[in-house]
Amino acid sequence: MKKALLIVVILVFALFMGCTQQTGGFVAIDSDKLDSNSSAVYNNLSDYKKAKDGDTVKVDYTGRFTDNTIFDSSKKAGRTPLEFTIGDGGMIKGFNDAVIGMKVGETKTVTLAPEQAYGVSDPKNIISIDANKFAQFNSLQVGMEVSGGSYAGIVIEKNDTNALIDFNHPMAGKTLIFEITLIEIQ
Repeated sequence: MKKALLIVVILVFALFMGCTQQTGGFVAIDSDKLDSNSSAVYNNLSDYKKAKDGDTVKVDYTGRFTDNTIFDSSKKAGRTPLEFTIGDGGMIKGFNDAVIGMKVGETKTVTLAPEQAYGVSDPKNIISIDANKFAQFNSLQVGMEVSGGSYAGIVIEKNDTNALIDFNHPMAGKTLIFEITLIEIQ
């Protein structure tokens, strides 16, 4: 009985060693023994790394509106990949969350509802300015950007007595589509 068990163990070991080779203390599968329909062969464990909360990453991206108009891209001439730390609050939530779980070299396209991007337009952020209370009222024009301290707004309406200025983020209320490629995990 012991002899039969020993023979089975030796056969299993011989079969296993025929399909693998020992490299640097790890068992690596010979690529010529893989099924051609199998997944990619990874040369080291860093190939398995996925972006996670707290990682500093570099990404290439192209942002589009739903009508396919490009509003921004890191691929424009003279630009470099966008670098940020996942989860530190420096990126819009939907973009930040889309990068989590990506591997270097992976590309994905995500569609972000306003709540995942710059929020919905808040009517409380649209302010009416009385012509008599604003010294430069006559210089205001529809579409002009104005600032008040650290806030910037766009003049959306103007008549002889008042002007409406929208202090919402310019992308508030918009659905955004991003194509993101993870370039590096630092």
